[in-house]
Amino acid sequence: MNAAQHRPADRRQRTSLRRIVAIAVVALVFDGYDLVVYGTVVPVLLRDPSQIGHLTPGQAGALGSYALAGVMVGALIAGAVGDHVGRRRVMLTGIAWFSITMGLSALATDITAFGVLRFLTGVGVGALVATAGALIAEFAPPHRRNLYNAIVYSGVPVGGVLASLLALLSSDGDGWRLLFLFGAVPLVLLLPVAVLWLPESPKWLLARGRTERARQVSERTGVPLPASAPDDSEQKSKVGFAALATRRYALATLLLGLTSCSALLLTYALNTWLPEIMEQSGYGKSYSLIFLLTLNGGAVIGGLLASQVADRFGPQRVIATTFVLAAVSLVLLSLKLPLSVLLALVAVAGVGTLGTQVLIYGFVSHYYDTVARAAGVAWCAGFGRLGGIGGPLVGGALLGAGIPVGYAFHVFAGAAVLGAVVTCWVPHQAAEPASPASPAGPLVSGDASVLAHE
Repeated sequence: MNAAQHRPADRRQRTSLRRIVAIAVVALVFDGYDLVVYGTVVPVLLRDPSQIGHLTPGQAGALGSYALAGVMVGALIAGAVGDHVGRRRVMLTGIAWFSITMGLSALATDITAFGVLRFLTGVGVGALVATAGALIAEFAPPHRRNLYNAIVYSGVPVGGVLASLLALLSSDGDGWRLLFLFGAVPLVLLLPVAVLWLPESPKWLLARGRTERARQVSERTGVPLPASAPDDSEQKSKVGFAALATRRYALATLLLGLTSCSALLLTYALNTWLPEIMEQSGYGKSYSLIFLLTLNGGAVIGGLLASQVADRFGPQRVIATTFVLAAVSLVLLSLKLPLSVLLALVAVAGVGTLGTQVLIYGFVSHYYDTVARAAGVAWCAGFGRLGGIGGPLVGGALLGAGIPVGYAFHVFAGAAVLGAVVTCWVPHQAAEPASPASPAGPLVSGDASVLAHE
């Protein structure tokens, strides 16, 4: 096939990838928005019992954990069904579910209703987070997977930045309700676009034995298919979570879950309690929210830069390094340093917490093959939420006990050190076989040399 014949399929592949990335980014922006928006309103809810009732720091931490418990449930459900029913259905359901429950949260008038809706919102968030990585891994070119994955999951800290900015503009009192109502926007703006533009993964279709349909989608999207489909016995017995329990994946699955657990403990603890910690340290509301903005801004920029390093040298070493950076920055945050230095340290902490979790999702989504990929990412997102659930609870317990706020940073630094150690123990895994030459051709020049390096 000559170069002229390659170009139309090449254009289709680029167009398909851009649409998928755009949809996934916007979905995860609102996931990140939900992650951070609760932390921005915690000070208001603690100080104004007329909103949803009288809250103690411990109760506020528990409310933050309800959403994370929902994320764990949603991620595990998505993993259980995603490798069986496909990526597209799970993504569309997650967008609708998340938007509706987020909007209903704005109407809550008591702690119980708010807590239930936070849990249900988390279910939708978990489904999206667990599926996005699997989807991108099957549409992105192999030598740019970490970068595209980072672009998509950077939507989470971008959502955090958005929540911080809107919180700065909102008023006290009922202003927090408008912040939650804004979270329902994807139902109106994103879902219709996703229904039209989001295709099913041709690799997943092929892995499930739907060969003809896989070829049709591959032709329409320009995405190449693997050299061969899995055999019938693999299709029947080693799909989804069943594949994770095999000797090939079992140890790595446990260690990857613990790695995610460490990163999410740090991420949710800081996003929930950083504004309150900084207020107790003498900074006003605006300054405390600026710290939150800096944390998520650092995660966006640092995560994208680190992903390019990961594409070159492998994600495992980069993740261990960013965990260490997080530990160092968190210890230094407990010291009385100038504001400019504190902001720089918070940005580094953002790279080592949420930025690291972005890299972990990329690592995991490429570690497993197609028939186990959604389950692997779901396990990482779901089991990791145990750390996410613990983060707000630990922070609430420390602040509620009257312990000096700086000590909380030391506890979080310990979790970062644990994450670095566990990451280093994950066994190396052979890369997924590259697709054969296809009509789509490469998205980026130099594919051959990079793939040879991989």
